Amino acid sequence: MVKKKHIVVESDNHSTPHDSPTPHANPETEAQAIPDTADRVEELEEKLAEAIAQADDKHDRMLRMAAELDNFRKRSAREMEELKKYANENLLHQLLTVVDNLERAIASAAAANKTDQQLVDGVALTLAEISKILEKHHVSPIKAIGEAFDPVFHQAMCQEPRMDHPPNTVVQEFQKGYLIHDRLLRPAMVVVSTAASQAASGEQSVDTHA
Repeated sequence: MVKKKHIVVESDNHSTPHDSPTPHANPETEAQAIPDTADRVEELEEKLAEAIAQADDKHDRMLRMAAELDNFRKRSAREMEELKKYANENLLHQLLTVVDNLERAIASAAAANKTDQQLVDGVALTLAEISKILEKHHVSPIKAIGEAFDPVFHQAMCQEPRMDHPPNTVVQEFQKGYLIHDRLLRPAMVVVSTAASQAASGEQSVDTHA
């Protein structure tokens, strides 16, 4: 029987198969890496600042668009409200002619001592019904008699010297004026007072630009 012999080879440096030389750092490589890292950080900071500026710009534009949209909605709502308020303006203006005729008919019957009271009552009832319709649509008469002449609401047909009223005062009304909501529907046709001295000298006292 052959016996195996174990041969041990000793090494002078006592190294093992797994031992490997330790790499040494290169000072030149490390010195070059520091500027490269600084440049990279600076580049990233610039990109970040640019991204933030773009985000701020988009945010501002979004706010402006939202404000414009809100203004558009409000403007549209106001226009729609105006349209609803004055949609029947033309029809109501024409209806005022009927009111004028009914009022004249009642005034004429009163001057004739109301010879036909039933007819007068019927006309007055019709006038009252139409007046309710006008009131329902926010049509109201303009106060004129005794008021200072206002060219916005009054249309001067002539002047009359009066001692019992100050100049430029409405002393007579030929035709009633009306408002629809706060808008002029029809001006009142009126007579305006003048001072007696001015009337005698032929001066005009109605200030149509008041």
